[in-house]
Amino acid sequence: MARRVAVVFGGTGFIGRYVVQRLAHADYVVRVVTRAPEAARPLMTQGLVGQIVPFQSGPLDDAHVAAAVASATVVVNTIGILAERREGDFGRIQGALPGRIGRAATAAGVQRVVHISAIGADPASPSLYARSKAEGEAALRSAFPGATVLRPSIVFGPEDGFFNRFAGMARLLPFLPVVGGGTRFQPVYVGDVADAVLAALERGEAAGGTYELGGPRAVTFRALMEEMLDIIGRRRRVVELPEGLARFQAKLTSWMPNPPLTEDQLLLLKRDNVVSEGAPGLRDLGVEPTTMEAILPAYLGRFRRGGQRQISVPTS
Repeated sequence: MARRVAVVFGGTGFIGRYVVQRLAHADYVVRVVTRAPEAARPLMTQGLVGQIVPFQSGPLDDAHVAAAVASATVVVNTIGILAERREGDFGRIQGALPGRIGRAATAAGVQRVVHISAIGADPASPSLYARSKAEGEAALRSAFPGATVLRPSIVFGPEDGFFNRFAGMARLLPFLPVVGGGTRFQPVYVGDVADAVLAALERGEAAGGTYELGGPRAVTFRALMEEMLDIIGRRRRVVELPEGLARFQAKLTSWMPNPPLTEDQLLLLKRDNVVSEGAPGLRDLGVEPTTMEAILPAYLGRFRRGGQRQISVPTS
């Protein structure tokens, strides 16, 4: 019997790496679509010889996407960006690409498609990021109506760009600046997101559904930073930056490849990023949400004085 083939767009990214691992353990042959095949080579140790295969893509136009999904059983799209490097990147990557993947999957006879979007995806949002996420969902559903959409809140895990970033700042700065300290988030563990992807592929009732993924607790940005500081054992004042100053900083650093803050992100911070009341979530996919307390200390320990050898006791 022919092996099942799973194609993962964005398989070398933070979420994608965990998805590739889960698919390999579920006995799929995993095709990792990437512009840089060498980035996928470390993933190959997650499966048997020849089970995880890098697929070098071009610009992800119609022809390249069609070639990537040829003979696939299932397709997962984890590609997303937080900031534009070039004007129009949100529209190209988060708005148009999901529809392109959906059309190619339909033409190739793919059985299931799972797409990682984000809580807050909204065609009426003032944020271009959130609008592009909504546009991508609509384009995908138009091309592949049975696609499952997963909308996570902030995703945390050992390689995350959230807690690691702020813990690194706390190690260097005498205070910790935040914007939108009262905004609530519902951080979700990356392993739970990957488990949700696998469940969405294998559960018939998930086809065509939208699931919002959040952890057990909704917490304000300020409270998250205070919990992080407690874990790494550093006394730092959490300082709320005035909106005007934050906007000025965003303009000042907009030229950077990975700016610390963008004007579009300021718009996102005006709205809570939590699971909507009554929305299907992790438990509806058979996944029990993992607490931050179970995961954060293990990988944030390197930010303590003395590293992992020290317990989390506040120091000056």
